[in-house]
Amino acid sequence: MEYRRLGTTGMKVSPLCLGTMTYGSPKWREWVLDAQSSRPFIEKALDAGINFFDTADMYSLGESERVLGKTLLDYVRRDDVVIATKVYHPMSDKPNDRGLSRKHIMKSIDGSLQRLGTDHVDLYQIHRWDYDTPIEETMEALHDVVKAGKARYIGASSMFAWQFAKAQHVAERNGWNRFATMQPMYNLIYREEEREMFPLCRDQGIGVIPWSPLARGVLAGKTTQGEGGESTRARTDENTRKWQLGGGIDTPVIEALREVSHRRGLPMAQIALAWVVANPVVTAPIVGASQARHLDDAIAALDITLSAEEMELLEAAYVPHAIAGHS
Repeated sequence: MEYRRLGTTGMKVSPLCLGTMTYGSPKWREWVLDAQSSRPFIEKALDAGINFFDTADMYSLGESERVLGKTLLDYVRRDDVVIATKVYHPMSDKPNDRGLSRKHIMKSIDGSLQRLGTDHVDLYQIHRWDYDTPIEETMEALHDVVKAGKARYIGASSMFAWQFAKAQHVAERNGWNRFATMQPMYNLIYREEEREMFPLCRDQGIGVIPWSPLARGVLAGKTTQGEGGESTRARTDENTRKWQLGGGIDTPVIEALREVSHRRGLPMAQIALAWVVANPVVTAPIVGASQARHLDDAIAALDITLSAEEMELLEAAYVPHAIAGHS
């Protein structure tokens, strides 16, 4: 495993990040694995050399953080792994138990640290943009989290490029910590981040850690959603349909992926992930795994080099999409 700098920081991460939304409690989502079923996947990732793990307080309402922290700290030294978590989404029906106010951030970081069983996270990310809180309040609170030693770096997730640029400007103007990373949705059938966000990140040396590199399984060949879906998640996940991933306009791209996959004799998932990894702006895509082959495919994708002809074939049929994943 070859490790990379996370943006312009001095921290080194594996070229894959294991996302842990799938691990926690099936009471939260019926497709989520419980602690006992989750543990082998985290251990398998560690054995493969993956040192980068992403979670969020809202995943299973904190249980994902508990499962991840317990497994990691049972298996490796704390300093050997890079732990990222997120704040923003509601943790209860209380009016202040959500968003990016100073009040919620300060409460949330302490809750996350307690559940993870550590005194700091390596990357503390805002899960979305908060339209109800001044960005100055959010950035100062995040700066104070870093200065208190509770986070090493801060990051952001899906938002408009102008919002990200505004947040960075506010931080720089006030001498506060700037975001070191951006976590957007990015895959073969959703490439809107290439227009403005990726050029901004490249110019500013921001580490890009995309989520949903397989478009929620669509690019692994699981094109049937809803009642006829192959898995519990495919049958119950509303976001794939809401974001219109894998619809009719995506068919030519999916067919091109299928063609390259057939020519190579490799799973579609490996080719789709290899395409994401090949983008020089990307540091480490975030991959999920609920079956052993999911991790096997992700790791194998790191050794695939796509030819210029294959890249052109995969990219040629893309059409613009409505902005998705920002809420």
